[in-house]
Amino acid sequence: MLNELLSLRDSSAQDRAAVQLDQQSVGRLSRIEAMQAQQVALAADRRRQVQIRRIRRALSQMDQGEFGDSVECGNEIPEGRLEADPSAHLCVECASRKSG
Repeated sequence: MLNELLSLRDSSAQDRAAVQLDQQSVGRLSRIEAMQAQQVALAADRRRQVQIRRIRRALSQMDQGEFGDSVECGNEIPEGRLEADPSAHLCVECASRKSG
């Protein structure tokens, strides 16, 4: 999963690049569309970066023998939660405190 995300990040670099505003070759609507596409690509990259960090944290926890433990309280993360998201780093209780 990590390799796939890194590959997607690398292959989408051009989509995130600054939009060239050449008024002679591109009409106004095309520029707006290009800028919207760039913003979508940037947002997708931000989500991808978060997921990459989460996966790397999970791999680090595995190396340290702490995988499956909440980084906040140290309690065990339920197996079902880890099956749904192997990069989960908080137990349900800690996650609900963070989002609430």
